Amino acid sequence: MEKNIGSLQEQALKRKERLKALRDKQLHGQEPEDGEPKHKQAALEEDSMEERHRDLKLRNYIPEDEGLKERQVPKAKPASVEDKVKDQLQAANPEPIIEEVDLANLAPRKPDWDLKRDVAKKLEKLSRRTQRAIAELIRDRLRGSEEELAAAVGAVQEDQRDSD
Repeated sequence: MEKNIGSLQEQALKRKERLKALRDKQLHGQEPEDGEPKHKQAALEEDSMEERHRDLKLRNYIPEDEGLKERQVPKAKPASVEDKVKDQLQAANPEPIIEEVDLANLAPRKPDWDLKRDVAKKLEKLSRRTQRAIAELIRDRLRGSEEELAAAVGAVQEDQRDSD
């Protein structure tokens, strides 16, 4: 039973070490190499810290030491705002692709435009027949009332003669 407890404790310690290694890896972005003692890992971390200091760039600080003056970044010159605005305006105004625009194509279509398109041929036939029927009705009325029409026209002509 003691062996069982001891092995469980060993497994727990190994698990803790693995979790700690994963946390360190996530925090520092470095993976400790397996099999190296912790004092060697600490030495590696110190070397990486020195490398970070070598990349030192001084932007606002004016150093007095000659060695640090080499790391000073030259003053940045501000870009011309007018040039940037001109570039943005030119980018915002694209060249017109089509010179003439058909307004009928731009107007939104009504929901029933396809139904009207499909029925248009039938409506043409019906409108021709309707016009013929109206013409026939007018002719029939004129034939039946030619006498009345002639009398009405004559009466109008007489009124105009009398008024002159």
